[in-house]
Amino acid sequence: MKSSTKLGRVIGLLFLFIFVMGILVYQFLQGPILFSDDFLTTAAPNANKLITSVLLGSLSGLFSIIISALLFPVFKKYSNTLAVLYLGFSILDFVAISIDNTSVLAMLELSKEYVTNVEVNTSMLETMAPIYSQKHWWSHYLSLLTSCFSVFVLYFAFYRTKLIPKILSGFGMLAVILMFIEILTSILGEGISMNMLLPMGLIQLILPLWLLVKGLNTKWLETDFSVAG
Repeated sequence: MKSSTKLGRVIGLLFLFIFVMGILVYQFLQGPILFSDDFLTTAAPNANKLITSVLLGSLSGLFSIIISALLFPVFKKYSNTLAVLYLGFSILDFVAISIDNTSVLAMLELSKEYVTNVEVNTSMLETMAPIYSQKHWWSHYLSLLTSCFSVFVLYFAFYRTKLIPKILSGFGMLAVILMFIEILTSILGEGISMNMLLPMGLIQLILPLWLLVKGLNTKWLETDFSVAG
């Protein structure tokens, strides 16, 4: 019982780090710069912020893999399929984040050329800027879409194993579905409302706080090994 509480708190702390890093990256370090209309002139002066955002994004993806590895033996007691899926999708998330980070660094380098190299053809760089911006938009939204799969498997596994209250895991699955619909429709050019992402932000804050206080309820898994994946 003590070990499951400790494990839950470690996982909760990692989830909290991921949540905080996400806020820092997209609301303060990266988002205001790269999603503005003049990133060519603003990215280079804010190079340290963008590089920090890339490092934090990579660390966030690494933490997700660590969480899936920690939960692997727990989920495996209920379903080997769910354990493998969660680990596999977490690795896929890290790859998607890395691709997104590559587009961030490409925009930064383009901005540096525009700001520091007076001999370069600025009109050519200005022509390239929308292409780089769209590339980042695609990599970012595809990364968000990819993340829906691992998060859905996580909350589905939590729901089936009763490691957290079903009301939390059920709300988590609903939040993922709403996020998936909004991101997918945005990719297709018919976004509904960014407010559909609010439930995901809420549950991604509630979950780590719950785990930090209560840990994981592994009592049910310890007494029932009859279900296999």
